[in-house]
Amino acid sequence: MEIRKIYEEQPIGKEISVKGWIRKHRKQKEIGFIELSDGTCFKKIQVVYDSKLKEFDEIQKIKFGSAIEIIGILSKSPISDEQLELQTKKIILIGDCDEDYPIQPKKHSREFLREQAYLRPRTTLFQAIFRIRSVASMALHDFFQKEGFLYLQAPIFTASDCEGAGEMFQATTQDLEEIARTGKLDYSKDFFGKKVGLTVSAQFEAETFAQAFSKVYTFGPTFRADKSHTPYHLAEFWQIEPEVAFCDLDGIISISEDMMKHVIRYVLQYAKEEIEYLDKYVSVGLISKLKKVLDSEFKRITYKECIELLQRSGRDFEFKPVYGGDIAKEHEKYITEYFDCPIFITYWPKELKSFYMKQLDDGTVAAADLELPGVGETFGMSEREVDYDKLISRMKELDMKIEDYDWYLKLRKYGTCTRSGYGVGFERLLMYITGVESVRDVIPYPRADKYCDY
Repeated sequence: MEIRKIYEEQPIGKEISVKGWIRKHRKQKEIGFIELSDGTCFKKIQVVYDSKLKEFDEIQKIKFGSAIEIIGILSKSPISDEQLELQTKKIILIGDCDEDYPIQPKKHSREFLREQAYLRPRTTLFQAIFRIRSVASMALHDFFQKEGFLYLQAPIFTASDCEGAGEMFQATTQDLEEIARTGKLDYSKDFFGKKVGLTVSAQFEAETFAQAFSKVYTFGPTFRADKSHTPYHLAEFWQIEPEVAFCDLDGIISISEDMMKHVIRYVLQYAKEEIEYLDKYVSVGLISKLKKVLDSEFKRITYKECIELLQRSGRDFEFKPVYGGDIAKEHEKYITEYFDCPIFITYWPKELKSFYMKQLDDGTVAAADLELPGVGETFGMSEREVDYDKLISRMKELDMKIEDYDWYLKLRKYGTCTRSGYGVGFERLLMYITGVESVRDVIPYPRADKYCDY
């Protein structure tokens, strides 16, 4: 019987069988206690056995981390009504655990656990984190499905670079050693017959479907050859990208705020025990922070107002805030602490943003970033440029290969309309929801510069 079902059905007084892994094994002369987890819920069940069992001495030799089956009578714990105990009739060893098992019953650093990524899901901390990741994933689908969005499974292989930033991973079937030896590269001989890479964004594909279904979203892996060595960057991460037709910047900002609040509300409801654990042991005040988000209206300020606020702050920033300069991490920290809430920074200089964003007469684009306290920029959004000539002109300014974007440009000729969308780095959103400080601790197997283990 699964531990999840045991707590749901509570068959007190009945004989049951449960299988799982030993999380604690406390041994005394005449009695022993085993804390058992099977991963079906955050709760564990306490197993009690005593010297009346003929296998008592053998049971006491079973090591931490071993897989076992318990047959026994379920009862309430004398210590807590919420805790259940299994009075053992029989214990069967399913899979022993060697003495060199790295995850011992003591506190391990998160850096050490990253080195044991294939085992860290067995720890209480990562059981909480990855269950919240699962619940938050469902929350996203729940929100968009209830709002009438179509779920689009966008391709991972692509021949176009959405961001135009040159951070794509190239995908090839050619012999790289042969190319290095001869210096000859012929894309016509490649699997796709052209230069192809891993997607940096599903936005373009989402735009095509938005002009047919009005509201669509994608949720899948994204790849960027970003060499940043920070707690916020990965080479492979998951991204949520809605695209909405007949929607301007204000409209997409409101949708993103509603989505953010829905995910938090959903996680608080369906991952209650995991959030309570993180609030106690990882980020004190986490629940209060999340509930405050639900009760607040996100602040909106323009990029210009943001720079002026930073300049008036009197702070000695490492990077001086100037109009036309990017918003650095230290600036994000100051702004979010100043307003003490999530903030949309809107209407950025076009030079700081991607080519596809709607250009305005004052040299800005209709774009916004959502800054979250402690995490920084998490959502990036814009109204898309639907004027064919303006888009071509901007691409020429950036010296882009216009022929590579022929199909994307044609969207402006075939029944175009105002449309907007955003991208959310799922792992950064999880950092905010869990209070965990590194993006590498909210994804099962992190991929980054010089880091691709397992």
